[in-house]
Amino acid sequence: MTALPVLYSFRRCPYAMRARLALAVSGQGCELREVVLKNKPQGLLLASPKGTVPVLVLPSGQVLEQSLDIMLWALAQHDPEGWLTPSHGSLQDMLALIAECDGPFKQALDRCKYPSRYPDADQGAERARALAWLDTLDARLSPDQLCLFGTHAALADMAIAPFVRQFAGIDADWWAAQPWPRLQAWLAQWQAGDLLASVMHKLPAWMDGTEGVLFPHGIESTD
Repeated sequence: MTALPVLYSFRRCPYAMRARLALAVSGQGCELREVVLKNKPQGLLLASPKGTVPVLVLPSGQVLEQSLDIMLWALAQHDPEGWLTPSHGSLQDMLALIAECDGPFKQALDRCKYPSRYPDADQGAERARALAWLDTLDARLSPDQLCLFGTHAALADMAIAPFVRQFAGIDADWWAAQPWPRLQAWLAQWQAGDLLASVMHKLPAWMDGTEGVLFPHGIESTD
């Protein structure tokens, strides 16, 4: 593969997931290299010494190391579903909500999901902080507004949903019992969608010196 961006990704990482969502909806082809984070290939580390995913290397040599930057770049090339133009609010409003997700909520999420990594954290306080923010998401939704910024899914929905999915997955029964019918429906609709399915194929780990997979069109099977 030549003259295509190269995307270093990891299937279950919510940051990489949202980058793939934007690349897929934009129709932007790239060479997808699925990496094993416990055994990071040299190609990834040469492109981005920080060694996290996603990383997008453009044909010009420019490296995008942040998932939101990758989303915005892909949608700047082509935004057929209007992710950058919500029916309510503005792009800046969406970026502000995404910052809340990536900051306080993600911190609380990590401490709830991986308590052994944070033995000094107050688990009750972290869960309460996560729940308070999820309350605000549920309050944004209504029968007339099925998405976070209006009537159609936009950047904020697609950037935030992978993290809500991760939180819901900590305890599925607990999640189902919460008083968030609108938020639960929002997540379920996203999880059942064709777009998510199209970016969640299992792939073999990429090895240095080999080619990756053409994304989003070169994957043949799902699990």
